[in-house]
Amino acid sequence: MLGRDSKRTARVDILIGKSARIHGDIDFAGGLHLDGHVTGSVRADGEPAGSTLSVSESGSIEGSVEVANVVLNGTVKGDIHATGRVVLGPSSKVQGDVHYGVIETAAGAEILGRLVPAAAREGDPAPATMRNTAKAEV
Repeated sequence: MLGRDSKRTARVDILIGKSARIHGDIDFAGGLHLDGHVTGSVRADGEPAGSTLSVSESGSIEGSVEVANVVLNGTVKGDIHATGRVVLGPSSKVQGDVHYGVIETAAGAEILGRLVPAAAREGDPAPATMRNTAKAEV
């Protein structure tokens, strides 16, 4: 389900390695790739429209995320606020609400929270509501 756009390589300005453990908030600009663990909020600073956070399978965040674009393959324990695209890979786990502009989810992605589409701007049509149309066989 992950489309062609999600396979583009995002610009990485900051790399946090697998053995890194950060206790505190991170404010960044550009692209941040996380292989380690952050206990604190992760926010795009400056020009958030072009910001991208990518979290690998080994990466995790215990805190809120406020970034334009998120590519998640690891774990976030907190709310995600993304004005642009959220891509949830097959090993991603979110314990919190996901606020998004556009979302892609792969089979296996776990969300323990709500999916909240970006609020419609004045004059825009209301966003479509999501509903489960699957039928269980008995």
